Amino acid sequence: MFKLFLDPGHGGNDPGAVGNGLQEKDITLSISKVIHDTLTAEYNDVEVKMSRTGDAFPTLNQRTNEANKWGADFFLSVHINSGGGTGFESFVYPNVGPPTTTYQNLIHDEIMKVIGLNNRGRKQSDLHVLRVSNMPSILTESGFIDNPFDAGKMKDPNWIQAVGRAHVKGLERAFNLQRKNPAYDVIIPNLSYWQARALVPEYEQRGYQAKGVALKNYGPNEAPAENDPYQFVISTDYENAKNLVIEFKRRGYDRTYGQER
Repeated sequence: MFKLFLDPGHGGNDPGAVGNGLQEKDITLSISKVIHDTLTAEYNDVEVKMSRTGDAFPTLNQRTNEANKWGADFFLSVHINSGGGTGFESFVYPNVGPPTTTYQNLIHDEIMKVIGLNNRGRKQSDLHVLRVSNMPSILTESGFIDNPFDAGKMKDPNWIQAVGRAHVKGLERAFNLQRKNPAYDVIIPNLSYWQARALVPEYEQRGYQAKGVALKNYGPNEAPAENDPYQFVISTDYENAKNLVIEFKRRGYDRTYGQER
């Protein structure tokens, strides 16, 4: 049984970083709920305990004491940055070495695949939750809330979902977690914005979770043009994915493929 202690940063009377109409405590909780719900619904032999599940403020000592008392296998603290920068970074305790740095590398790499922000690197810092926790621990900083571009990402529920699931994918790789029923994405690459946009309602009406995904970054006031590069994605299970790949190829989308999430 893998026991994860999941720590959404800040909360209650401590909003954390603020900017662009957002508060860190809300974003960290949203990402953490995706991590919690994905792990408990889709993986075998996983327990998740959260330092908070609502707008409360456990002290730093309460967070680490609870994790240590519970005997967690891993401590994951989810944060959002501020200070005028941009991008994603992750932290471990200074000079901690493997296996913690191995876990950091795997989780960091998975998040960078989806976050759509600059890579600020794998870093070390003498932070309380990293220093006092008895188990391997990392802290992630998913963007800068006071940067309009980063904050624009944080306002997108699809981005929250993707970043949360990327944390999970990193944990899956780090701890060899086993899925209950593998979830798959069916992907049609190399479409235009208007082609992807046209497919979304068709498959939503059939009950699928469908979306168009931009293949370029947009500024906070920039809208996609009709021919901008997009891909179309349906999230489903393995059996549906197999049938959808066949269906799309028959419709002429020869490059369609399925991949496990």
